[in-house]
Amino acid sequence: VANAAEKFARAARSNATKRAYASDFRDFSNWCDANRLRCLPAESLTVALYITALAERGRKVATISRRLISIGSVHRKEGHDNPCDKSQKVVRETMQGIRRTLGTHQRGKSAMTLELLRKVLASLDPNLRGLRDRAILLTGFAGGMRRSELASIRTENLWRHDHGITIFLPSSKTDQEGKGREVDLIRGSQSNRTPISKLTCPVRSLELWLSAAEIKSGSVFRHVTVASVVCGGLSGHSIGSIIKCAFRRAGFKAAELERFSAHSLRAGFATEAYRNGAKELDILRQTGHSSI
Repeated sequence: VANAAEKFARAARSNATKRAYASDFRDFSNWCDANRLRCLPAESLTVALYITALAERGRKVATISRRLISIGSVHRKEGHDNPCDKSQKVVRETMQGIRRTLGTHQRGKSAMTLELLRKVLASLDPNLRGLRDRAILLTGFAGGMRRSELASIRTENLWRHDHGITIFLPSSKTDQEGKGREVDLIRGSQSNRTPISKLTCPVRSLELWLSAAEIKSGSVFRHVTVASVVCGGLSGHSIGSIIKCAFRRAGFKAAELERFSAHSLRAGFATEAYRNGAKELDILRQTGHSSI
């Protein structure tokens, strides 16, 4: 029973959260080693000095706050007192000073408009990678999906019907219990004669990619080598990098690249759908947002 309880406790957090916590504590541990300080158990003054260093390195308030959570989580897991607890005056007052100095406003990523999306699609190469990237961009936009959701799509969870394709997502960021949800991709009005360079139909783009890559099972979106060899499935991080590269090829400047990311496709869908009169609840159903 004890082993089962431990297994369920480990499953309470997503793999992405566990990786983030591990990465955060590794950074804290490296900083402590460089400054000849103990990281576990750490003193509250050590934590205060660490977050001060983070602020001086230009880290955002949200990032620093997450580091505190990660450090506290590792300490509790190892049976130590939490040096980041609010009762620790030095950490609390240091964090308050950082918030006042840096501010807590976070700039969200800009929404990808249809006009900008067409510009990105037009810049894609006419090869297997280009077909994959077009399918990723249009599926992400039309489905209002997160990059992790795009990476999780499997051929077994695609249901083809007269109106297009329904994708079943077993889990997502806001569905940690794995109830799953369905996302509909509706077939566009473009004919089969439309050149691939001008193709904006998410259904046809996805079908062309699957056919060209000869994917019949497993992950839908995969790595493609320079020699056009199709390999294993992509991670959410890889999908984000592919989308960033597509923006760069389309001529986006450095400042613009800072404003756009994989999330821009999801935000773009919600924005364009709302502008075109879609009901808020229908948008929520498609994107899986938990609140308006």
